Amino acid sequence: AGLVDTLSGAGPFTVFAPTNDAFAKIPADTLNGLLADKEALTAVLLRHVVPAKITSRMIPHGTSRVNTAGGEQIKVTRSRKGISIKSSAGMANVIIADVKASNGVIHAV
Repeated sequence: AGLVDTLSGAGPFTVFAPTNDAFAKIPADTLNGLLADKEALTAVLLRHVVPAKITSRMIPHGTSRVNTAGGEQIKVTRSRKGISIKSSAGMANVIIADVKASNGVIHAV
């Protein structure tokens, strides 16, 4: 979706990366529509990128708001159950945290 230059930059970045299971929950027509519309796909992907390095240890208990590279403010919540994110598109739980990248960190959702 044309994000290689952005994400291969110096960063730092935090990426909340959807797993294959998350993609499987998207209706086929919706997913095919996104894949055919580069602008819409880019917007969705940028909703998962924060232009800062945020490790799981940096997330305080309760809910914090962070701005994504796509210009949306998302909520990141830490509770006894773990870490979750909520955007205009829905909510997801972090299932794998703190995967190190050369320019930031990845959390699988």
